Amino acid sequence: MTLDQLAAFEAIVATGTFRAASERLNKAQSAISHQIRKLEDELRFDLFSRDSYRPVLTAEGEVFHREALKVLQQFRALKVTSDSLAGEFEPIVRVAMTSTLSLDPFLDLLADVGGRFPSTHIQVASEMMGGPIARLMQDEADLVIAGLDGVPIEQVETLPVGSVSIVPVAHKDYPVAQSPGIRARAEMQGYTQVVVAGTGGRAFEQSRDVIPTAQRWTVSDFATKKSVIMAGLGWGGLPRHLIEDDLRKGELIELKVEGFPTRHTEIFAIRRKDQVMGRVASAIWSELGTDNSSAVPPA
Repeated sequence: MTLDQLAAFEAIVATGTFRAASERLNKAQSAISHQIRKLEDELRFDLFSRDSYRPVLTAEGEVFHREALKVLQQFRALKVTSDSLAGEFEPIVRVAMTSTLSLDPFLDLLADVGGRFPSTHIQVASEMMGGPIARLMQDEADLVIAGLDGVPIEQVETLPVGSVSIVPVAHKDYPVAQSPGIRARAEMQGYTQVVVAGTGGRAFEQSRDVIPTAQRWTVSDFATKKSVIMAGLGWGGLPRHLIEDDLRKGELIELKVEGFPTRHTEIFAIRRKDQVMGRVASAIWSELGTDNSSAVPPA
């Protein structure tokens, strides 16, 4: 049994076909088939049923796949560690964060890593909606901090770092905030909804909780969105950490809208499995996994 055989096996399961696995691994399909046949001969059971057009895991194959993933993940983690220890300090580390998060919980961590590696430029970008994962998958970020919507989970590793809540609100003087109760979607179509445009492009577009046919303002970031809502020009969802004082003072009113509940999203640090991190990015990743003080407080 070899790591190449396990990698071929994982690629077939992840992509669904021997042909797609060969393209992913940049190997001939015949070589992939030969590796799997040799592995099955050694194991003395079939990993895949060949009764259908696409390879389907046998019962034994499903159990073996779970254990093989553990081995591959451990090997990749070891390789990342060894490569980073042997490598030079990167000139730049690019971190992309979802704009729903406050940077504050991560400042001490980034300052600590920056102090240890002063020759490395740490670049932090705030991205909207699908922007963080787009930056990661397009090789424009070394790691991202975001939710898992739209993330090709088989291609990444994740670390939980907290959660965030998006709350539908309006200014106290905006008509929809004048009376309590649940607002029907049809009623909300008569009010202006303020939404944020994503930065992930068409391939990573994420649109949530948009009322169809409603009057709409589109803005570029949450600070602008809050300003529009505070001016009494519309309603929309805002991260709770941005509006806690305004809710407490009664300047903003939390709305109850049919089909638009307060959204709680788990937040993760995310990196690609197929990319080797440098020493500084690895240090940030390690700190995110061990330093509880950097975690986003549960919302």
